[in-house]
Amino acid sequence: MRVLSLIFGILAALGLLLGLLPLFGWLNWLVVLPPAVLGLIFGALARDRGAITLNVVVAALAALRLMLGGGFL
Repeated sequence: MRVLSLIFGILAALGLLLGLLPLFGWLNWLVVLPPAVLGLIFGALARDRGAITLNVVVAALAALRLMLGGGFL
């Protein structure tokens, strides 16, 4: 579970890098938030603090980017 959580977190972080670019904020809904939430669930099941932290940071940055962009941009 720990490895699966870290894989989801890393994939979400890579998607977040692309989602931070202007006009690509919509990717946060499709590519970043679902894997980050799944990684958070798997990290909680594995009780791995590092995986939980990675997924929470990625999800928080994606949510912040969506709030600043109005949800789409």
